[in-house]
Amino acid sequence: MLRELKSERKGPQKPDSVVVFLHGYGADGADLLGLADPLAPHLPGTAFYSPDAPEPCLNNPMGYQWFPIPWMDGSSEEQARSSAEQSFKDINAFLDKVLADEGLTPDRLALVGFSQGTMMALAVAPQRDAEIAGVVGFSGRLLDPENVDKARVRPPILLVHGDQDPTVPFESMGIAGEALQKAGFTVYGHVMKNTGHGISPDGLSVALAFLKERFAAKP
Repeated sequence: MLRELKSERKGPQKPDSVVVFLHGYGADGADLLGLADPLAPHLPGTAFYSPDAPEPCLNNPMGYQWFPIPWMDGSSEEQARSSAEQSFKDINAFLDKVLADEGLTPDRLALVGFSQGTMMALAVAPQRDAEIAGVVGFSGRLLDPENVDKARVRPPILLVHGDQDPTVPFESMGIAGEALQKAGFTVYGHVMKNTGHGISPDGLSVALAFLKERFAAKP
């Protein structure tokens, strides 16, 4: 059974493209929707969505999670796996609804994830029926590097990570990039120097350039 994701929306009434933010563990949609403010002037035709994950966070009842994290909240590996798989379905249904509501095709959609949201974006986008415009992954990792070659589609991916990240190790970026490239994805990378588990101004600038380029590309 699908869980409906609650989301705020910013942007024009009739957009020509859409960005969906996927937040990190213990946060909520509002946490990333603020990124729409610096991005919107450069992407005037873009609508922005940022849904809350479907589960209250075990470690932070004020926030949400896409799946529990066993070594942080005492859940089991099976609970984490089952929860993530359900969230994959929830996100896909949400993306389908956004595209239908906005009257747009998949090539006009981009995903921007942070931390656990990046893990979800990198898992969901390659398994959709049609290729989306691209994925920006901040400070995350691949959940299943060994099976990334089973992708159904291969959207371009930008990985951005702080080199001082204490939460998701910086090495995760290289592991993800290498696995994705071996599986035939076009992957770009940007290192946020002297940055921890967050998004620096230069990281956001690189993400903006990637999104502008992807939305300017014609299928």
